[in-house]
Amino acid sequence: MEIDYSEINYLQDPNWQDLHADYVQFLLSMTGPTVIDITGENTERCRVINTLLQGNEPSGLIALHRWLTSRDESILPQTNLRFIICSVEAASKKPMFTNRFIDGGKDINRCFGKTGQRHGFQDELQGGYERAQLIEQAIRDVKPEMVIDLHNASSPGPTFAVSSTITTETLSLASFFCQTLILSDLNLGSLMEQDFACPFITIECGGSLDEQAHEIAYAGINHVAQCENIGYIHQEKNVEVIYRPLRLRVSADVNLSYAEHDEGYSGVTLKNNIEYFNFGGAHQDEMIGWIDGDGLKNLQLLDKKGNNVIDEYFYTRENQLVCKQNLRIFKATSNKKVALNDCLFYLVAHVNSES
Repeated sequence: MEIDYSEINYLQDPNWQDLHADYVQFLLSMTGPTVIDITGENTERCRVINTLLQGNEPSGLIALHRWLTSRDESILPQTNLRFIICSVEAASKKPMFTNRFIDGGKDINRCFGKTGQRHGFQDELQGGYERAQLIEQAIRDVKPEMVIDLHNASSPGPTFAVSSTITTETLSLASFFCQTLILSDLNLGSLMEQDFACPFITIECGGSLDEQAHEIAYAGINHVAQCENIGYIHQEKNVEVIYRPLRLRVSADVNLSYAEHDEGYSGVTLKNNIEYFNFGGAHQDEMIGWIDGDGLKNLQLLDKKGNNVIDEYFYTRENQLVCKQNLRIFKATSNKKVALNDCLFYLVAHVNSES
């Protein structure tokens, strides 16, 4: 099937026939990215929730379909709501919800803004850039008072929020979903990096196969719909702020493997239960994998200036890859395809402090 990257569909206050019996049928009924507008009490204000930016991250779609089909339509949300469902084709490709993007295409969440457009229309993968512009315009058209982008990790992990700014509003929005907000200054060409003149947070709801992740997304949508004023919200839970994570990646043309024991593979081998570090982090002098004779040259950990600071966070002990300090780890995955296309995981130095 040839994909029309210039197309985006719109639904206004859809009925049960538009929504179908379950989220799978609903997904399969869509021919491309789809915008769903819901009328609120105050039609002068609008809130935007973006979902399925990557096709293997279904919690936003599942939660959205549940909210649309189970809500009491006589009780309107506080404001207009605009839901955007993005990578329909990738999500629909069998096995469903396993493809981040269409083979031969490009991750749409690397195609936004100046970073994304730098190579965009001279690139054979320009379809991703074209769609990114459509999604960005669909957000700008309604002049939103807030934007939330719902995601999943490919492996199990706790829920956390990400934002490029820390304000009362972003902390309040994060508290709808979780207790951790990461301040990020990474420039990846992601949707979150764009300036919509309003609070914007990304929510990593948890593992893509985790029912609890779908519940978190659903509860968050309910909160967004019912909250009268963003920024004047009583936070039931304190939100911890974590500053400026780095992305650990394998260097170009380096082999990546996963194993329970050292198997002598070339390149980098991570422990096959690496995702468990998502929950508790890794301690100083703790081994997380193995490495060949090229040592730390196999890995990249770039700071904001583009310097590789890998030796500030890891060292080798014989052929073991070892943490040089206590680390908080996020989105570690044993999915090799995801790890190579994105990163092995995100990390920050973790300093223990006494309260």
